[in-house]
Amino acid sequence: MTSTHSVGVGYLLWLFGFTGAHRFYYGKKMSGLLWLLTGGLCGVGWLVDLFLIPAMDRDADARYRAGRFDYTIAWILQTFGGILGLHRFYLGRVGSGLLWLFTGGLFGVGWAIDFWMLNEMVDAENRRA
Repeated sequence: MTSTHSVGVGYLLWLFGFTGAHRFYYGKKMSGLLWLLTGGLCGVGWLVDLFLIPAMDRDADARYRAGRFDYTIAWILQTFGGILGLHRFYLGRVGSGLLWLFTGGLFGVGWAIDFWMLNEMVDAENRRA
């Protein structure tokens, strides 16, 4: 099985685990949202996740397809340049990339939604290639 996500990046995001960032990265949307809204279940879930990250990584590797586009690169572009649509340009979605660029990621709303959808976007592009 080819690795799609990185344990190292997962642990780096875990440092901000109270935001659910590592859970969003591994495609655990609902628990990521719960972590975001509750501060990582008041810190308890955040500590437990220290031991769960390797399993979350294996699950993500099994669920998502590796291919032309790297999940970690897409996540870095989304996190630090998503408001400009950099992740969308990277995935070859030039039209929506331009829309994000000129509207600030659809006024920030589209950028926030892309945190929820990014793994599926990368997976879809990798399945096309």
